[in-house]
Amino acid sequence: MEFQDYYKTLGVQKTASQAEIKKAYRKLAREWHPDRRPGDKDAERRFKELNEANAVLSDAAKREKYDRFGHDWEAYARAGEAAGRGGGAGDPFGPGGPFAAYGFGQGGTGGRASAAGPGGIRYEFHTTGDSAAFSDFFRMMFGDEGAAAGEPETFNVRGGQAGGRGGNLDEILAGMGLGGRGRGTGHRPGGPGTDRAGTPRLAPVEATAEISLEEAFHGTSRIVEIGGKRLEVAIPRGVDTGSRVRLSGKGPDGRDLVVVIHLRPHPTFTRRGADLEREVPVTLGEALLGSEIRVGTLKGQVLLKVPEGSQNGRRFRLAGQGMPRLKGDGSGDLFVVLRVVLPTNPSEEARAAAKRFVDLANQPNPRTG
Repeated sequence: MEFQDYYKTLGVQKTASQAEIKKAYRKLAREWHPDRRPGDKDAERRFKELNEANAVLSDAAKREKYDRFGHDWEAYARAGEAAGRGGGAGDPFGPGGPFAAYGFGQGGTGGRASAAGPGGIRYEFHTTGDSAAFSDFFRMMFGDEGAAAGEPETFNVRGGQAGGRGGNLDEILAGMGLGGRGRGTGHRPGGPGTDRAGTPRLAPVEATAEISLEEAFHGTSRIVEIGGKRLEVAIPRGVDTGSRVRLSGKGPDGRDLVVVIHLRPHPTFTRRGADLEREVPVTLGEALLGSEIRVGTLKGQVLLKVPEGSQNGRRFRLAGQGMPRLKGDGSGDLFVVLRVVLPTNPSEEARAAAKRFVDLANQPNPRTG
């Protein structure tokens, strides 16, 4: 598989605005969605490529990395040479190197992308023809959320805006033993857990943000005060208890600040992932004879048709009325459970009528058998 040109994949110019990229992606995603082309392997591959391209180009920080290094394989070769001169990693794409698992080397078969390194050495990226092969390398460089699966559970926040997971390129290369951009001094970084100079990175500082279900549904923000500074944290739609929002370098001493989300219990809705569930009380007449009732959702009210003879505890599924999905598009579902409320303190006349009805209904004993 050849190196994917994300701009070409989406059919946009390199100077395209975010709005143009978003528009192009939506149009192509609808066209190539596998649901519209069942069994079409080419559509599945194309849809995966579109998601991969959009995940990078729609994120300003990732797009900057891609624009700078996406086609410049020489940068990685030079980083490997610099590390080798320092008595450390040697060939980064050879056996034991951080890129060894990705099929870099000389020769071989399959799709490939290559570039000349210092001294005329060429490094090539090989695949077996499987479209997932490049995505492993893609996830290493851009973070897990770059895959077609959708949004991550952990977010980087720069300037108060939520973005994707994963450190900057300096941190990624340092973690693989290659050093950061522009390193060529012969000093070998300390590996995982260290910064570009080999100094151990300080652990992130954590804070907790408690939010309501409505805030998780619509998205919200919180002011976090730390080290004498007040920071506004954008909390995206769909977060749940345990979701983490990361502000890179905003903590004391340049540490990362991680805001851990805690979702308050809701008096009406119970959440299960992206799905919600709630009970709705109905009268005996509404359940017995059928009716249309109004049901409140986090989006507003909807009409629910209750068929006649509906039993207590019957569940109805309202598609798309649940929480926004944190990973991927769309929303979960809302499940409505009927709770039949019987009349209390009936009059003598009502009791007599109820008895006549029970005799006429001639209901068999539901406990038999």
